[in-house]
Amino acid sequence: MGYLMMQVAFTSEGWTNLIQNPGNRFEEVVRPLVEGLGGTAHGGWLSFGEYDVVAIFEMPDEIQEAAVNMAFAASGVKAVKTTPLVT
Repeated sequence: MGYLMMQVAFTSEGWTNLIQNPGNRFEEVVRPLVEGLGGTAHGGWLSFGEYDVVAIFEMPDEIQEAAVNMAFAASGVKAVKTTPLVT
């Protein structure tokens, strides 16, 4: 399995949804998605700067990595950046 860092930038609508419906999106959305594709979700954090969220996870192969990227891109976020990590 390869480690990945995913960075996500929300749209203004995404921020509005988070404010109106606060919750742990990592546990509600990211972990079930990643683990449903055979991966391991290690953690997710809000961040300052160009991206609003950083998540670290492992995926078994590139096909599942692409599936996670597509799922996030389809959710209406502004930008998604995935960086392979070297252990």
